[in-house]
Amino acid sequence: MIPPGKTLGILGGGQLGRMLGQAAQSLGYRMHVFEPAGPCPAGAVANKEVIASYDDTAALTAFARECAVVTYEFENIPSAPLAAIAPLVPLRPAAEVLHTTQNRQREKAWLRTHGFPHARYAEALDGDIAPAVADVGLPCVVKTADFGYDGKGQMKIADAADLERAVAIFRGRRCVVERWVEFACEVSVIVARSTTGETRAFPVAENIHTHHILDFSIVPARVAPTVSREAELLAAAIVEKLGVVGLLAVEMFVTTAGALLVNELAPRPHNSGHWSIDGCATSQFEQHVRAVCGLPLGAVDVREPTVMVNILGDAWKWENEKVVGDPNWAALLAEPRAKLHLYGKAEPRPGRKMGHFTVRAADAETALARARELKAQL
Repeated sequence: MIPPGKTLGILGGGQLGRMLGQAAQSLGYRMHVFEPAGPCPAGAVANKEVIASYDDTAALTAFARECAVVTYEFENIPSAPLAAIAPLVPLRPAAEVLHTTQNRQREKAWLRTHGFPHARYAEALDGDIAPAVADVGLPCVVKTADFGYDGKGQMKIADAADLERAVAIFRGRRCVVERWVEFACEVSVIVARSTTGETRAFPVAENIHTHHILDFSIVPARVAPTVSREAELLAAAIVEKLGVVGLLAVEMFVTTAGALLVNELAPRPHNSGHWSIDGCATSQFEQHVRAVCGLPLGAVDVREPTVMVNILGDAWKWENEKVVGDPNWAALLAEPRAKLHLYGKAEPRPGRKMGHFTVRAADAETALARARELKAQL
């Protein structure tokens, strides 16, 4: 066990690192952050901020020597330099987990190898997606193997005209092509696994996306109890087989036939878990700290049905591509059952995640209706 008072190192300085560090500090830990492009949201609340490239082995080594354990807040970190710190400090989740989940091709291959349900896919690793599309069939989705999030690096192909455009767009890039899934909804399960092998899954969240970016997360998910239980068991099996110490977010499709298909894995706190800060006995961020530090895992009882809403830079008032006014914070803050969380980012941009808010109510439908009203008022 790494007791409170020690230093937790976080690779990455975005909002996930910020909230993770705040949870660590609440438990009594110090928090150091390593980020190539500072100053950053996590650095603003850190005990120490190191601004250096992930390839700067000397800086990374010095950072590691000051920490009792190191974790990361997103996957787009080159896994090779992490070998330099492996002998110096525990890295949780391990570099092997990061290597698998930061690349769609490796992730899909891992799911297939271990028999976990997923959409049919084909690899296009030579820069030409046409043969993979022919193998999978239309409609389908082409996704770059690397550096994809919030819908970036992917495109749906429905007909020959789409295919012609996609061939040009993705030429020379390593990709996977997935069969289009007719789904009833999208859900996610965030599951924690500790150094002792203890696992605990947060309740299933139902996720609604707009323009490929998470818009609403609803807990409890509006799915059958049997689907929720199956999703939790599936996530627990994946976290165990992958050997994660920390959190793993498992995003899934619920098909129109009621089956579950794994879409993506993220070995870190996840956007769809932000509801837990206000709606759960233990937040996902505290749970991650507990897991990587070898503490007993916290309870995951839902305090009350909760809806989380992302606040994007689009919520600011814009004229001629310039910000001319803030969102209507007064309307949101006047709601006693809503909680606002801003990430401390320097400037809003369309599509940029600037914060989120949560709404709690007696049932999920009431919480969602009020959340939609408040979002419209912003």
